[in-house]
Amino acid sequence: MLYRRIAKPVLFKMDPEKAHHLTIGGLKGATRIPGMLQTMRGLYGVKENKRLATEVCGVTFPNPVGLAAGLDKNAQAVPAFSALGFGFVEVGTVTPKGQPGNEQPRLFRLPPDQALINRMGFNNLGAETMVQQLVRAGKQRIPVAVNIGKNKNTPNEEAAGDYRTCIQVLYPYGDFFVVNISSPNTPDLRKLQHGEELYKLLETVSNEMTSQQQALGGKEKPVFVKIAPDLNPSEIQDIIEVVQNSRVSGIIATNTTISRDGLTHAHQQEAGGLSGRPVTDISTRVIRSIYEQTEGKLPIIGVGGIFDAEDAYAKIRAGASLVEVYTALIYRGPGLLREINQGLLRLLDQDGFQYLHEAVGADFKQSVR
Repeated sequence: MLYRRIAKPVLFKMDPEKAHHLTIGGLKGATRIPGMLQTMRGLYGVKENKRLATEVCGVTFPNPVGLAAGLDKNAQAVPAFSALGFGFVEVGTVTPKGQPGNEQPRLFRLPPDQALINRMGFNNLGAETMVQQLVRAGKQRIPVAVNIGKNKNTPNEEAAGDYRTCIQVLYPYGDFFVVNISSPNTPDLRKLQHGEELYKLLETVSNEMTSQQQALGGKEKPVFVKIAPDLNPSEIQDIIEVVQNSRVSGIIATNTTISRDGLTHAHQQEAGGLSGRPVTDISTRVIRSIYEQTEGKLPIIGVGGIFDAEDAYAKIRAGASLVEVYTALIYRGPGLLREINQGLLRLLDQDGFQYLHEAVGADFKQSVR
């Protein structure tokens, strides 16, 4: 309520990117103030409930609602996001070398559409700086995923080397990793989602993950691939086949879309990836398609247009074991986390499920009875 009545009106009068930096900077600063994280937990934190806790690929999540990549690109505010009630946090996208990203303005709000358009272009401070931030943050109560990408100037034929470098630098500091090959804002990046290029990339990533695990010990860490929502059914099928033939753990569905269907705001023609409410049904359809084609054997993290518990639950019933939010956090504030988790408990009761994992893929399971 504080966010929607006080903070949001102020932030929405600012340039979107300036508001973004102010928010991340404020959350980072909050970690240095004695007692502030405890205060944030009291105001917004989500009480742990074993009904919502879940294990995916050997990683335990206290609740299924995570922060999508793109908000905390440099892992500056991980402790604060943990205090706000997220079940996990995905930081990045990070590239081997820091880069400024695309020219500004590059972030646009579309309030009537409850959406954002961004063409940030993987702006980040680089893998080594992210290591410093994660070391400073220390071990968290929730899993931290590291989303990795390639530098803009790296040609696709050399892209695998960038992803390998990110893993080499960051492996000790992430609980799992995400291979971003679906942002529309890095030239030709989405071409890596297809055929031989995808196979070679995932083979390189998998080999490096294994090498790091063997060198550093501990259990093997999962790695997910993040795909676009604009793929046709045949393309999704091809990606699933490559992923299943690799040692990749699962898929994140989906990234932002290049579609502009149904938008009303004047910013609708801005170039970049569209996120928020217009992506809700698109991403859920992709999740359902992946789950049906794999019969639930490939873990899915669902993201795209989740604004309430019903949106999250629809993705879970479609086949997502976990979900992520981003744009709705901008529009609705940190109270969203508690609302979604409480709503999920209500929806589980409504459908007669004791635990969250029982609802995963329920739509498909019911259809084949």
